[in-house]
Amino acid sequence: MKNDLFYNIDLNRVPSHIAIIMDGNGRWAKNKFLPRAAGHKAGVETIRKVLKECKRLNVKYVTLYAFSTENWKRPKAEVDTLMNLLSTYLKNEVKTLHEENVKLNAIGNIDELPSKCVEELKKGIELTKNNTGCNLNLALNYGGRMDIKNAVIDIIKDVKDGKINIDEINENTISNHLSTKSIPDPDLVIRTSGEERLSNFLLWEVAYSEFYFTNIHWPDFDEKELQKAIYTYQSRDRRFGGIK
Repeated sequence: MKNDLFYNIDLNRVPSHIAIIMDGNGRWAKNKFLPRAAGHKAGVETIRKVLKECKRLNVKYVTLYAFSTENWKRPKAEVDTLMNLLSTYLKNEVKTLHEENVKLNAIGNIDELPSKCVEELKKGIELTKNNTGCNLNLALNYGGRMDIKNAVIDIIKDVKDGKINIDEINENTISNHLSTKSIPDPDLVIRTSGEERLSNFLLWEVAYSEFYFTNIHWPDFDEKELQKAIYTYQSRDRRFGGIK
């Protein structure tokens, strides 16, 4: 594999969990004088390429920010396009994901998605639930603030029901009530298209993640760019608040 690498990556220090804010589909399409829908379709192709490379490099968890709680504010036609692409992607890709031992998961308020998306998503999660390879987590109708709010509500209920003593609440208590409770915190967060903000993504979980921002629009993000992000990550000195 080493001969296929564009960058001198240490394959023993590849991040276990990479979270990606897939940004720039619309700008990519605009630059090519195409409708925004064309950018979203091109973005789906990028997902295939990046996921394949993540599996090749033995990345254990990949979380994709596919649709935020704020994305409902977009024009209805664009939201409809995104939902159609989601259901089509799941229908077409789940069998391949299963054959490649990928385990599909989702975080966010899934039940508010269109029924066809919910149906395909649940079928995919059920089909791949026993797979032991790469974990693909789709953040759908997801917002970090909403997730923290829901965790607080659930903790309060547990305290009222006597399941938790209020004096015993700690950071692990909160982590274990988030929708990401079965997923390790991201080692590396990648955002494409030049924006340098989190946009309400994994606010609790990224406290000690490394960030990589690139001006490349998501449809143009490829295996080489992924390796560049990992190579940059490996150059960082991760101290987690301590001193080495």
